[in-house]
Amino acid sequence: MPVQKIKRGYRKTRYILYKETLVDYKEHFWSFLGSFVGIGILAYIQSIHFSGNDAVYLIGSFGASSVLVYGIIQSPFSQPRNLVGGHLVSAFIGVTVHKFTPDIIWIAAPLAVSLAIILMQITKTLHPPGGATALIAVIGSDKIKDLGYMYVLSPVLIGVLILLFTALIFNNMTSSRTYPSHSTYHKHYHKIKKRLGKK
Repeated sequence: MPVQKIKRGYRKTRYILYKETLVDYKEHFWSFLGSFVGIGILAYIQSIHFSGNDAVYLIGSFGASSVLVYGIIQSPFSQPRNLVGGHLVSAFIGVTVHKFTPDIIWIAAPLAVSLAIILMQITKTLHPPGGATALIAVIGSDKIKDLGYMYVLSPVLIGVLILLFTALIFNNMTSSRTYPSHSTYHKHYHKIKKRLGKK
């Protein structure tokens, strides 16, 4: 009996690994194109408004969000509520923690990330790159720290909305990709899309 369970578990594992490693060139193409355009728009805005190596619009957490929003579009962490809400909650927490403990990095950094996680869980907006958004508000460059609560609006909100609108376009280009893909968002978005298409 235990040997049969082990063999069955082994067969299931092989099947899952096989399915997960299948190469779908269309999926890769749309993931590449969406992330390229989304991050490209942010980089363009960065190059117009800021000079030098100090990236304000290109915060690192946007790269991680792109992996989720363009590469794993079915994930609950990739959905619009999580993308927008997770970043905004985390940015607000990060700036607030920095205002209260600006010079104590060994308290401010873990406190910002931990509080961001808790608040994202409470608001049901858990988005893993949000932890980086909170951390960047605490450990970022002086330009980012000087923004204060404006950090929440620009670059975070503007950047997230650019990523979201790009995802809504590129993740719905084919019938095999639908975004948002979770029940509530999926139904509302695609009803609106159908109504607009009929007119």
